[in-house]
Amino acid sequence: MYSYIGDISKIAQNIILNYVKNKNIGVDCTLGNGHDSDFLKSNFKKVYSFDIQKSACEKYSNNNYDNVIVINDSHSEIIKFIEEKNVDAIMYNLGFLPGSLNKSITTTYDTTIKSIEEGLKILSPGGIMTICIYIGHDEGIKEESCIMEFVKKLPKNKFAVMEHKFLNRSNLAPKLIIIEKNNI
Repeated sequence: MYSYIGDISKIAQNIILNYVKNKNIGVDCTLGNGHDSDFLKSNFKKVYSFDIQKSACEKYSNNNYDNVIVINDSHSEIIKFIEEKNVDAIMYNLGFLPGSLNKSITTTYDTTIKSIEEGLKILSPGGIMTICIYIGHDEGIKEESCIMEFVKKLPKNKFAVMEHKFLNRSNLAPKLIIIEKNNI
């Protein structure tokens, strides 16, 4: 397999690891199987992890990590649950729960856009938001369209936005959006 171009989640993690200076508060807006939460808990002092699926939250909560707060609610409620108003990294892995038998439970464009908007308000200067978009299902196509429209309009004096995508794969291959908040 490939060492750099392979898993977009790993690319997102490497960007955060190498470019986020302060590693106090990290947020996993889509807990799922817990891979991003595991990464954040190992590198950040405190982590908030969101998922609407009770089973995902219960499974991860059973690990009893001291620095992870698991929240069984929509990521669109990010402001309601995060005490700190400056977070250093926010991660999204959109779509459905990998390995789940019920693929009809997915993130949705409306809650995702609300979450991204609210997340950018509390993202610290110099902080990074990563958004892994999976386009291979109907809601993913809607989500990708709305997210791309939203991020293209972010003011360039406040945010830098970059897209990472596969060029020699299907148009439905996942893509990664990175948003960095200006540190001035």
